Amino acid sequence: MLLDLKELFVSDGAQKDADYPLDLSEIDVMGEHPFASPVNVKAHVENKAGIVTATIKADFTYKTACDRCMIPIEREFDYTFSHKLIESLEEEYNDDYIETPDLTLDLDELTTTDILLELPSKFLCKGDCQGLCQKCGHNLNLGDCDCAKSEVDPRLEILKDLLK
Repeated sequence: MLLDLKELFVSDGAQKDADYPLDLSEIDVMGEHPFASPVNVKAHVENKAGIVTATIKADFTYKTACDRCMIPIEREFDYTFSHKLIESLEEEYNDDYIETPDLTLDLDELTTTDILLELPSKFLCKGDCQGLCQKCGHNLNLGDCDCAKSEVDPRLEILKDLLK
């Protein structure tokens, strides 16, 4: 959604709101399409004392697999992002502000970027997930497997004789 900001930059106290679903089902995150349903986006942009601020609220359901045991999990996220908008930057780069030289703001792009940067780097089904057995692939959350637990690295086998 492209938001026209012309009247916001010239009128102190001016406001604009947007409330719409954002379809991110085509977004590929590490080989998956985890956005099961559209992201609910609520944006509020206002000029307060000459400072134009955009506040974006996004809530969505994220479906993926646990990074340790690979069982499917589903998480609900509710994020709020705030950005100061300016027409042009004096400096070459400043990530405190979003530059809007044509006085428009692409809410879809901004919201997508914010969400992808805010997502956790790992997803676990539970905090103490045991993962999978390295040998047989058994889910250790369901119980122990029959693999030998005390196998010694062959390079360290000679050190076993020192313990006798």
